[in-house]
Amino acid sequence: MEKDNINRIAALDYGEKRIGIALCDPLFTFAYPFKTILNNSLFLSKFDKIHSEQNISRIILGFPIKEDGRTSLISEKIIKFKKQLEKRYKTEVILWDERYTSSIASDRIMEFVSKKKKRREKGLIDRNAAAIILQEYLNETSLKE
Repeated sequence: MEKDNINRIAALDYGEKRIGIALCDPLFTFAYPFKTILNNSLFLSKFDKIHSEQNISRIILGFPIKEDGRTSLISEKIIKFKKQLEKRYKTEVILWDERYTSSIASDRIMEFVSKKKKRREKGLIDRNAAAIILQEYLNETSLKE
């Protein structure tokens, strides 16, 4: 695939089994689900290709915060993952509150994906949750600029 020189923002929905990835359009207006990759020793090498081909200029990383504002059990792993991403890609990585994104993604899938077999695809929620995280980020930052 030929690299287009247009910067994009990526969002990652980190899970212990899978990581959902979403990208934005070149105008930073809308987010779309892109891909889900297994969270294993091959993740970073697979993400290297996406990072390069899509010219990722910033990464938004979903960060789970509980209702009372406390962090969750997976928070430490996500902070460690954030540091790995920053070191490897020399790219800004922003933690973003991901409360309710998986349930919103699940609701949207139930509403818009008619085939049961397609709805059962394990990575579908992950990449759609990443798209919700990214869209929230784009909406919030476009209001401030």
